Amino acid sequence: MSKSPKHRTRRIPFMKTLFLDLLVDPKARPIFIYVAVFIIVSAAVFHWLEGWSWLDSIYFVIITFTTIGYGDFSPTTPLTKLITIFVGLNGVAILLMLFDEIRRVRSWHEKDDETIEKVEMDAA
Repeated sequence: MSKSPKHRTRRIPFMKTLFLDLLVDPKARPIFIYVAVFIIVSAAVFHWLEGWSWLDSIYFVIITFTTIGYGDFSPTTPLTKLITIFVGLNGVAILLMLFDEIRRVRSWHEKDDETIEKVEMDAA
């Protein structure tokens, strides 16, 4: 028994919300994992060098990573200032890579759904 296109379109938004469609795609998985590892390692460095809590460290890395920079946390040592520059500059490039993979994977799913619908209409 095959799944109807309506059933497929109900599952996809849930997968898109949690970025599970990236983990399923073998080409996008390494980039998604790289982003997660980069955030965790950077947060661990700030947790260790600045003495911030894990939540504050992850918050700071993501705010810096996305170039928002609220200013509520700031590095206090020259080493952590250099690391912050590295995280900020790499954050832009890494986010562009991640957004490109999201675009590629999700446009592939849309094309896949269109192909399935076309084949089902031709068969009817």
